[in-house]
Amino acid sequence: MAEQRPNKKVVKVESHAAPTRSGDADTDGPVWTPSPEAKAKATRNRIIAIVLWALAIAGEAFAIFWVLRQDPVIMWLLIVMIVVIGLLAVGGSLLWKAANRLDPASRKDTVRFFVQNQLGAIISIVAFLPLIVLIFTNKNMTQGQKALAGIIGIVIAAGATAASAQWGEAPSQEQYANESSLVQDITGKDEVYWTKAGTVFHLCQEASAVNKESKDNQILTGTVQAAHEAGKPRLTLQLPQELRECGYDDYVLPDNWKDVVEGKAPFQGAGNSDTDTTDAPVEEPTPASTN
Repeated sequence: MAEQRPNKKVVKVESHAAPTRSGDADTDGPVWTPSPEAKAKATRNRIIAIVLWALAIAGEAFAIFWVLRQDPVIMWLLIVMIVVIGLLAVGGSLLWKAANRLDPASRKDTVRFFVQNQLGAIISIVAFLPLIVLIFTNKNMTQGQKALAGIIGIVIAAGATAASAQWGEAPSQEQYANESSLVQDITGKDEVYWTKAGTVFHLCQEASAVNKESKDNQILTGTVQAAHEAGKPRLTLQLPQELRECGYDDYVLPDNWKDVVEGKAPFQGAGNSDTDTTDAPVEEPTPASTN
């Protein structure tokens, strides 16, 4: 007996103008650029992030050049400044990472790719390291005060850096271009499916992953770009399973399909186009399944 799945409502997510892709897939792979709307939103996020980071650095400067020079040091104010610096650093980093999902860097420029994706962590270190060093070397604080402020600073700095860092595979132009090309090669259209609680997007509404019980009882659908704008970082890595579930059993994934999905290798076309059916015998139709 076939597994009974919940009857979920499919909701269409309106997409912005389609992103553009260019380049030679046989050499450097496709190049992906966001829609104007996504680019504008990413730019706004980055401007706000830079303002928050600037405030965090200004807070660090205030703590170093005024708070730590008081005799005695105003401990409550120093601790408040450490917390505020941490919140500003993390807030900016979250907006920066959201912007990177909308407008990612290219893997071709290794230095820029690293800096753009780890800039939040770099800023967090810059915003805390000098302050922590000066706390432990301050002459206007007792050993107990240094230990208290220093430990609080280290804990918050570590938390802010961890929250600001890009863990796992960072989004890239190559990844987005590959995902869009692969989805269209498999299904014939730029349309994917996801849920609010899910962490990735999928090939079809019949995929078991999007049919699990959920509070809103909805399956969302839209373009690959719409899925990324909704906060879904990548296409599912359960493609072999979903090819069966979605009725694309005849599609043959390339051997390096995981690298293709993650943008580490260019998508050069695969699947049905590689199968020569010119001389294949014509099969008699079979009765429809009762399942």
